[in-house]
Amino acid sequence: MTTRRHFNATLLAAGAALATPLARANDDTAIHVLVGFPAGGGSDVIARLLAEKLQAELGRSVVVDNRPGAGGQIAAQQLKAARPDGTTVFLSHDHTISILPQVVRKPGYAPTEDFVALGGFATFVNGLAVSAATPANTLSEYVEWVRSRQGGKSAIGIPAPASTPEFLVQLIGRKYGLALTAVPYKGSAPMIADMLGNQIAAGTGSVQDFIEYQRAGKLRVIGVLGGKRQAALPDVPTFSEMGFGGLEDTPFYGLWAPRGTPAAFIDRFTRALDKVVALPEVRARLTDLGLTVGYMTPQQLDQRERAYTKVWSRIIADSGFQPQ
Repeated sequence: MTTRRHFNATLLAAGAALATPLARANDDTAIHVLVGFPAGGGSDVIARLLAEKLQAELGRSVVVDNRPGAGGQIAAQQLKAARPDGTTVFLSHDHTISILPQVVRKPGYAPTEDFVALGGFATFVNGLAVSAATPANTLSEYVEWVRSRQGGKSAIGIPAPASTPEFLVQLIGRKYGLALTAVPYKGSAPMIADMLGNQIAAGTGSVQDFIEYQRAGKLRVIGVLGGKRQAALPDVPTFSEMGFGGLEDTPFYGLWAPRGTPAAFIDRFTRALDKVVALPEVRARLTDLGLTVGYMTPQQLDQRERAYTKVWSRIIADSGFQPQ
């Protein structure tokens, strides 16, 4: 009996010796926040703001890891391949989560199967902007300029191929009978650089990518999606106001982890995110970027993702787009 007790005690001690360094390593290891777009773009700015605040709340290093390319597909694949140990999360908006899996035959990941939601923090809208050299202050003026000065043809930049902005370009062209070409970029930052250099007359993307340039008079946002005008751009009409139907649903931002991530980490992270989103300075900064701020639980983010995917599956099907 003494020998058995001694053996059991030895096993418990050995287990504790192994578990303690593992737990300590997990607490000390940095959390990498994958971002599927280049540094300097809207998603990157948001990720760095949240990373700083989450680091203070979690007591662990939180670093932004940019993995740009293919509209966030590379970063999403990286998340799927990551160990589900609480050291890798993914900050993304709707494109990589809801749109890309519908327009790419083999995206290399399935969000509902490979990822687990950690929580959402904002919704936003996409908008159409024109460069400073483009002589248009409204959508109707832009349409007239394309017809009269460009022979009914023009190019509009988009931050990623087969994205919501690309389908918006198609809808505008179809409504007004214009031959509009969507020119894909590797994120919003290089697209906006070409717009600032007047290399391209217009671009469509998230409002948070355009807002600072709009305020500086370097670009002009002439239309936004969503069911109502944005507080940050009260003078810019919605596409619904301009006769476009079915564009009222708004995209979202959230954070995801690999499927299989421990529940304890998920719970701790979501509680930290809730607190961070409630900070006045965070809410003010995100609002200033053109976001509508509001914490979403993992369950609410899941529901938001499914509803948005359903809306855009109809729009994509109606466009005749075939997955590439």
